[in-house]
Amino acid sequence: MRSRAVVARGHSASSGHSASSGHSASSGHSASSGHSASSGHSASSGHSASGSVSGWRRAGRAAASLVAVIGACMAAGCAAQARAAGPVIELSSAQVTVPGASHITNVYVDVTNNGPKTKLISARLSVGGRVTLRSPVHSGEVVMRTVPAITIPAKSFVRLDPNGSHLLVTAAGPMRNGTEITLTLDFAHAGSFSVPAMVTNPQSGGASYFLN
Repeated sequence: MRSRAVVARGHSASSGHSASSGHSASSGHSASSGHSASSGHSASSGHSASGSVSGWRRAGRAAASLVAVIGACMAAGCAAQARAAGPVIELSSAQVTVPGASHITNVYVDVTNNGPKTKLISARLSVGGRVTLRSPVHSGEVVMRTVPAITIPAKSFVRLDPNGSHLLVTAAGPMRNGTEITLTLDFAHAGSFSVPAMVTNPQSGGASYFLN
């Protein structure tokens, strides 16, 4: 009887030990789970950083596109304003005297400069001939000399007339009183501009520059 009791107590102790072992295994499992959670947190942080970089890149590309669009709009606006303001150079009251036997004559014209300072560098007529630029040797004098260019100040009105700078035509083609020919002036920075020029003959009763 005593021997059986001892065996029974030993068995109980063994069962308790198994429970204790099971508890230890459970604790180990919990530690493992905690480690997995830590690993997941690290992965989440890396994903967030990658997303931030991509976001900055997209924002940079969007900003560059916006700047390009604004620049194009500003350029278009400036061009529209320039067109609305009209031509930089305006020519008016152009006239040329019928050439004499020497085929030499003069051309007079009014020049309105709506832009910056420029220079008249050459001219031509639709009837041909050689056009040279003439200006007084000294201001206020009627003695003329050939010059390479005639200065047209910014925002100015300049008359190319008999007493000042004007155009001299040699070897001019045929012209008939009362008709129009085309005068074209070339400017250094403003480009080329054309205007109808009236052919006059004061000796036969035609108009004179001094009467306009």
